[in-house]
Amino acid sequence: MKSLNAKHILVKHQYEAEDLLRHLEKGESFENLAQKYSLCSSAKAGGDLGNLSGKKNLDDNFLEALQLLKVGQISKAVRSRFGYHLIMRY
Repeated sequence: MKSLNAKHILVKHQYEAEDLLRHLEKGESFENLAQKYSLCSSAKAGGDLGNLSGKKNLDDNFLEALQLLKVGQISKAVRSRFGYHLIMRY
């Protein structure tokens, strides 16, 4: 498996994720938005989840979306059992 490094922003609702995606498209910093809005404990690290290769407890939808991304690319809103994610592969 290729190295899967990811940052993410976790929110409760799809409309929140879509709103944040618009901010990202305007050039706002992924890390700053993660720190301000993400519900995950990774928020204080700018949403950084590190290397997820070989992690067993990943949500299937999250992993599938991550694997489809190219390095530097950001996903659309991805639903998981935790809420909605914007995922950035790095």
